[in-house]
Amino acid sequence: MAVVEYELRGRVAYITLNRPDKLNAIDVEMRDMLWQMLHEVNDNPEIWMAVITGNGRAFSVGHDLVSMSGRSDALYDPEISTEDLYVYQSEIFKPIISAINGFCLAQGGGIALASDIRIASDQAQFGWPQAKRGIGSVSGPCMLSQRVPLNFALEFLFTGDMISAERAYELGMVNMVVPHDELMERTDALVQKLLQNAPLPMRAIKEVAVRGLSMRLEDRVRLAGIVNRRLQRTDDALEGIKAFQEKRTPVFRGT
Repeated sequence: MAVVEYELRGRVAYITLNRPDKLNAIDVEMRDMLWQMLHEVNDNPEIWMAVITGNGRAFSVGHDLVSMSGRSDALYDPEISTEDLYVYQSEIFKPIISAINGFCLAQGGGIALASDIRIASDQAQFGWPQAKRGIGSVSGPCMLSQRVPLNFALEFLFTGDMISAERAYELGMVNMVVPHDELMERTDALVQKLLQNAPLPMRAIKEVAVRGLSMRLEDRVRLAGIVNRRLQRTDDALEGIKAFQEKRTPVFRGT
C-alpha cells in the first residue's frame, strides 16, 4: 500500500496522504513521495491542477516524530527538507487545492497553507503544537503568520491550541467550510469550474501573485505586463477571443 496515492483524472492530479493508522503523519517515505508527485504536477503539461487530501480522520498531523526520532537526517535531509517542500509547492504555478478532511497539524498545516485554495470539512481542526513538544516550527512562523493577523498566529503558536474549522474560516485560513460528507463533492465541483477556464492565464496570475509578494508595486506591474504579453501569443488567447465573438463556449487546450 502506497503511503501517498496518486491518481490522474483527466487534467487533474489527486494526491492523497495514505497512512490513516498514523493519522497521515509524514515520515521520510511520504515526504519523498510528495516531492516526486509535486514535481510530476509541475513538469507534466497534461496536468492543469492538483488536489491534495488525506485518507481517514486526518489530513496530516505533521512529522512522524516516532519514526523520525533518533535520526539526524530525518527532519533535515540534505537533499529534501521540509523547507524545500513548502517552497517548491508554493512555486508550482498551477492551481493547487487542499481538501482538508480532519486533523491538520504542524507540517500538515504547512502543506495546506502552501496550497492556493483550502476547503475544510466541518470536522477539520488545525494546530501548531510544537511548543508543547519542545521543538520549533517552520510553517507556523513562516506561513501561518502570513495568512492571519500576527497576534492570532502567535497566540496559536505559543499556546499550541487547536483551531476549529469555523474559526479558521473566520480568520481567512480556509476559503470555505463544508459538511464532512460533502468535502470531495464540493472540491470536485470547484475543480470542474476551474477546468472551464484557460489554464495558462491561471498559471500566469499565480506566478505574478507569488513572485510579486517580495516586489515593489512598480516591479509587480512590470512583471504582470511581461507575463500578459506572453499570454497574448498563445493559442488559448486567440481561442478565447474568437469564442467570445462567436458567442460560444471556448475550447482551451493549454497551448
